Amino acid sequence: MKLLRHGAPGAEKPGMLDASGRVRDLSHMVDDIGGAALLPEALEKLRDIDVDTLPLVDGIPQDDLRLGACVAGIGKFICIGLNYADHAEEAGMPIPPEPVIFNKWTSSVVGPNDPIQIPKESEKTDWEVELGVVIGKPGVYIDEADAMRHVAGFCVINDVSEREFQIERAGTWDKGKGCDTFGPTGPWLVTPDELADIDNLEMWLDVDGERQQSGSTATMIYKVPHLIAYCSRFMSLQSGDVISTGTPPGVGMGQSPQRYLKGGETVSLGIAGLGRQSASVLPRNC
Repeated sequence: MKLLRHGAPGAEKPGMLDASGRVRDLSHMVDDIGGAALLPEALEKLRDIDVDTLPLVDGIPQDDLRLGACVAGIGKFICIGLNYADHAEEAGMPIPPEPVIFNKWTSSVVGPNDPIQIPKESEKTDWEVELGVVIGKPGVYIDEADAMRHVAGFCVINDVSEREFQIERAGTWDKGKGCDTFGPTGPWLVTPDELADIDNLEMWLDVDGERQQSGSTATMIYKVPHLIAYCSRFMSLQSGDVISTGTPPGVGMGQSPQRYLKGGETVSLGIAGLGRQSASVLPRNC
């Protein structure tokens, strides 16, 4: 299944993508795509629905029909740093002996095509295409062998990052990761049965049509089951939590000379089988 949320900001409704790429409304089935609706038993009920019997929503998704973030009410937005071998090499940093964990504030979450706002004082706003893992079944101290049973689905995330705030401002990475609009999520939540191999998904990101990132989840250092088990050692994972699993090379910080967003650009990105995003970048207002 490809689950989504459609409509105006703050008034999104739950939906499902049909085989023709049109949106079908799920409002009479679930309140939203989040929380208890992501539990295994709830997803099984949705899977039993004949999608063609659901009401058709007017408009073309990501064209004249806005999509919100594909998960409602994200509880924790957990991120993993330096989790691609080729990105760690690009950054000139050693492969971490354990996963690096940081957070994006949930106030950063926006839809897949909503504008990205460069924050005040920013000089180094960057991009990162990432595979997002959405937790369905809650758990703590999860065994790696059982980890995939806790996954509701996967999605595309742009881990927008302000590098000066992140690295140069006397604090943790979180400072540069959670600014408003820095968490485009979606377009859809894709359930695991739709993906043949999450360890070999093509990933890409363009700025104004110029390819910046081109990679694959094949170079991920710590794979999804390990990340779920590892994170659950430090916190309980709950339905609707999101883990963003790291980025391949090609970020602006890793280029020579470094390249950052200034405003006026269009950032497009995607992951095979999970859809694509395209967002305009708004210049800082001060």
